[in-house]
Amino acid sequence: MNTYLNKRAQGIVPYVAGEQPKDKKYVKLNTNENPYPPSPKALEAYKGVNFSDLRLYPPLAMDKLKSAVAEAEGVSPENVFCGNGSDEILAFCFSAFFDADGKGAAFADITYSFYPVFCEFFGIPQVIVPLEEDFSQDLEKLRKTPAQGAVIANPNAPTGMGIAREEIEKFVAQSGRIVIVDEAYMPFYGQSAVPLTQKYDNLLVVKTFSKGYSLAGLRCGYAVGDRELISALERCRDSFNSYPVDTVCQAVCAAAIADGEYYREKNALVISERERLSKELARRGFFVLPSCSNFVFAKKSGLSGREVYEKLRERGVLVRHFQKPRIADFCRITVGSAEQNDALLAALDDFLS
Repeated sequence: MNTYLNKRAQGIVPYVAGEQPKDKKYVKLNTNENPYPPSPKALEAYKGVNFSDLRLYPPLAMDKLKSAVAEAEGVSPENVFCGNGSDEILAFCFSAFFDADGKGAAFADITYSFYPVFCEFFGIPQVIVPLEEDFSQDLEKLRKTPAQGAVIANPNAPTGMGIAREEIEKFVAQSGRIVIVDEAYMPFYGQSAVPLTQKYDNLLVVKTFSKGYSLAGLRCGYAVGDRELISALERCRDSFNSYPVDTVCQAVCAAAIADGEYYREKNALVISERERLSKELARRGFFVLPSCSNFVFAKKSGLSGREVYEKLRERGVLVRHFQKPRIADFCRITVGSAEQNDALLAALDDFLS
C-alpha cells in the first residue's frame, strides 16, 4: 500500500457503478437510464447558451434553475438546493446532518449502496434496519432506532418497491429527527413527499434529473426542504465547491423541468412497459417484486442471479447483479423501450430453452 495515503484512502471501499463495457454493442439495461430523449425544449436551451459566456463562472445563485424547480414542485426558491447530481447532494446530507461521534444514520440493509459508503467516508455510525422478508420496509422499526436520523430511498433501490406518501408523513411526524427521502425514481411512482416539506421542518427530499428527465449525462440534482436545512447544505457545498452546476447544465435543466407535459407522457410509456415486462418475466417463471420505479427486480428458481446476468451478457444484454446477502439470486433490469425489452425477452427465451 502506498505510504502516502491516509488511513481513509487506504481503507475506503467505494461505490461501484454499473459497468460500461466497450467490447461490443449491448442492449444496456443495467444503469436505469431513461430510454427516451430529453425534452426538445431542453435541447433548445442547450443550443441557446452563449458560448462566449463559458469564460465566466456559472451563476452562483442558480436563480433561474431554482425558480424553475420551485415552480414545478410548488415551493419557494429559497427551499431549493441544486447540486452536481443527487449523489453529491446526498453526500452533503451525510456531512451536514450526521455526526461522527453521534448515534448514526439509519437506513435499510438492502437499499442504495452509496449510503454505507458515505458513512464510511465521513466516519458516521451506521444503524442498519433489515427489510422484511417480502422486502418491504417497516418504518416503525426504523423509527425506534436511536439514530440521529434516517435515510429512505422511495422507491427503494434495488428492489423498486415504494412507500405511500401517507406512511412517509406518519414516519416524519413521529420521528422528531432529520428524515432524508431519496426520490430518484419518484417520476415513475407519483407519491412525492415534497408537499410535506412545507409542513415538517425535519424533512428533506432529494431528487435527480438523471432518471425521469433523461439527463443522466448532465449530472444535476436538487433537494427541497426547510430553509434551515437548505442553508446547511449550502454551507457544506461552499466548503468544497461553490460552482457545482455549470452554466449549460443550469439552462438545460431549467428548461427540462418546465416541460412537465412532455415528461409525464414519456414516463407513462416507461410505466406501461414496466407492467408489460413484469408480466412477461412472470410468464417465464420469474418471481418479480412489485416495482414503482423504472426497473424490475426479478429472480428465476433454479438459476442464480449471476447465471442470469452472465447468460444475458453473452447474448448482448446488460442487466445488474449484486452479489450480496439476501439478493444474490436477483437481477435488476432497467425498463427500456419496447424494442429493448423485446430484445431482453428474446435473449431470455434463447438460453431458457
